[in-house]
Amino acid sequence: MKKILFKAVPFHKEEVTLALESGVDGLLVPRDSRAAAASLARCLVLEEGEVEEIALVSREEESRAAALMRGGGLVALRRGWEIIPVENLLARGAAGEGSLALETATPDEAALAAGILEKGADAILILREGLSAIKDIVDRARSPERSLPLAEAVVTHIAPAGMGHRVCVDTLSLFSSGQGMLTGNSAAFTFLVNAETEHNEYVASRPFRINAGAVHSYALMPGDRTAYLEELRAGQEVLIASHEGVGTTAVVGRIKVERRPMLLLRARAGDEEGAVFLQNAETIRLVRPGGGTVSVVALAPGDTVLCRLDEAGRHFGLRIKETIREE
Repeated sequence: MKKILFKAVPFHKEEVTLALESGVDGLLVPRDSRAAAASLARCLVLEEGEVEEIALVSREEESRAAALMRGGGLVALRRGWEIIPVENLLARGAAGEGSLALETATPDEAALAAGILEKGADAILILREGLSAIKDIVDRARSPERSLPLAEAVVTHIAPAGMGHRVCVDTLSLFSSGQGMLTGNSAAFTFLVNAETEHNEYVASRPFRINAGAVHSYALMPGDRTAYLEELRAGQEVLIASHEGVGTTAVVGRIKVERRPMLLLRARAGDEEGAVFLQNAETIRLVRPGGGTVSVVALAPGDTVLCRLDEAGRHFGLRIKETIREE
């Protein structure tokens, strides 16, 4: 998970307390302030000198940063960094060479830093200039918006499928109608399963929960990865999509796997067909174009729902190129 740090140089207890209460993961402090910082919260504390700070203003500085990363160090680029050299350094990090932090002081800078090459920087270093907006900066750094174009799919088949184990993903976030997870039998065709945001006369809404499907289902994840729903664990980040095609992230609070009656749903978008197994219950809803939701028990062939089309081919959740067919 990406680390969000506050640069507490010089060290002021009130500023550090505000940063910690706003959700930062750790602090960068002067050499003589580690104990004072550690006394305020259980978090990562780095001292000046443990992070190499570089003003990336030339190719020579980029080469120096790359050399430091090759040595396994944490390099922080001072505010004013540009995207292309950052992409070059992040590619080195993807190859296992050190870690890269980017200084930020605004929510937009944080979102950009967190989304470069889709994976973003390894750490976001918030400056004191950003204290007035630190909660927004943390939110944007944790959940940088990314484009997730969705397609309209026509339901072709829906029928009971017997008993099976389904997975409820309870998160640390509250969702709105039209938001949920993208799950399905294939990474090439996933369905937008709405969070339990809707009230009915029998069950209260649980807007932190996505009843996401059967244990074997793929879930689209941050960083262009997939995971089986059964693999998800507390503390892990999951990808959340909206009906507008905007992706953010949420942290899993717990996973509930229970044996329930299931439905098999098939749908077609253009020449592509996909399937998903979902619990046979009124509270499980898919998302229609425009953001409305429809319960799986009310679906019928010919209804239109939102899905995500992609290419098949994953190995341990990573995209690969191979001949593969999933149904």
